[in-house]
Amino acid sequence: MTRKFFGTDGIRGRTNQSPMTAAIAQRIGQAAGAHFLRGDHRHRVVIGKDTRLSGYMMETALISGFTSVGMDVVMVGPVPTPAVAMLTHSMRADLGVMISASHNKFVDNGIKLFGPDGFKLSDKDELAIEALLDQEPRLVAAEQIGRSKKIEDARGRYIHAAKLTFPKHLRLDGLKIVVDCANGAAYEVAPSALWELGAEVVAIGVRPNGLNINDGCGSTDPGLLKQTVLESGADIGLALDGDADRLIVVDEAGETVNGDQLMALIGSAWHRRGRLRGGGVVSTIMSNLGLERFLGEQGLKLERTQVGDRYVLETMRAKGYNVGGEQSGHIILTEYGTTGDGLVAGLQVLAELVATDKPASELLDLFEPLPQVLKSVRFQADPEKDESVGAAIEAAKARLGDKGRVVTRKSGTEPVFRVMAEGEDDALVTEIVDEICAAVKAA
Repeated sequence: MTRKFFGTDGIRGRTNQSPMTAAIAQRIGQAAGAHFLRGDHRHRVVIGKDTRLSGYMMETALISGFTSVGMDVVMVGPVPTPAVAMLTHSMRADLGVMISASHNKFVDNGIKLFGPDGFKLSDKDELAIEALLDQEPRLVAAEQIGRSKKIEDARGRYIHAAKLTFPKHLRLDGLKIVVDCANGAAYEVAPSALWELGAEVVAIGVRPNGLNINDGCGSTDPGLLKQTVLESGADIGLALDGDADRLIVVDEAGETVNGDQLMALIGSAWHRRGRLRGGGVVSTIMSNLGLERFLGEQGLKLERTQVGDRYVLETMRAKGYNVGGEQSGHIILTEYGTTGDGLVAGLQVLAELVATDKPASELLDLFEPLPQVLKSVRFQADPEKDESVGAAIEAAKARLGDKGRVVTRKSGTEPVFRVMAEGEDDALVTEIVDEICAAVKAA
């Protein structure tokens, strides 16, 4: 069955345009609710959101959909995506929903769904929900309509759970930490957790107004974080995205550290302590070859998956890994959660900073990344079916040989073809990517 609504990470799009309209959100609530009405207990869904203006509209529409098919709703307000996953499981809910477009600007929104175990839905469940969207909703009798309730302590519950992942014998006393919350879901919980562990916290991106989420701040735009770290003389900076499921770090010298270096740090540290499972780390085809070589020097492997943190997690669960993530900063630690968690990943980095007493610039410089170039090209005709594009890709691979990689893929959320190449020769890598992009434009 062809996917109409679900992409690589739930459903996402421009607000008030299909599929991000209130009418479709209501139908999604009805379809997802009907799919998870299993057994004769009173059914429950947990709904969280980030801080974008359209979250109110989407939340109301979803509540209408869920209650109309007989499911009770628990609203937890603006919280990180991993908090929704955690609360879904801990509250014995049948389903969890996060209303967020992650790192996108406020004009977009999205719907992420979690099963009763706190994990993102499988392809099978998503396809089943899509099939129900094409059918008339199964509305319940008037006396069976669900109820909605808001709980006020959701953020406190998540802060407590996040702090439990930090080693009990360590404190953050003496560390000055800048945390950029992207004017998003973690604007209260992240600064509070760091302060409670003893840090001197400089918080930015913590004044959401519904329109400024990810606007000139956050993990996809760390310029303000760099400036604040340098001006304040901080030891380290942590940048989250709009729903706080990813992390980018800035060291005390103002240098940006991406997810590859973070996985290298956590994976190698856990390996030294005998905590690492699976014999390595799981990441996607986009992670740098330098990470793969670094792990290989320690007798560890890099297990690669297609792009998307859900695919990383599926491989981790299937093969017994406990550290995985993406170059973009999704870091998944299955000992602590069921999805990427920027705050928890940041606490693992801070634990190493305290334990080793090294500056962040030294701690997080574990390998030299190979030159890597990534470009995106909008398309009309499918590049994967065009012979000239295929020929350009094969020619590029032949030129790099075993000294680099070429990765191409279509975006799961928009008509964009992404072209990535890496290798030891920076000029050659750039030339190869430009040639493939030109072939896509010509097609």
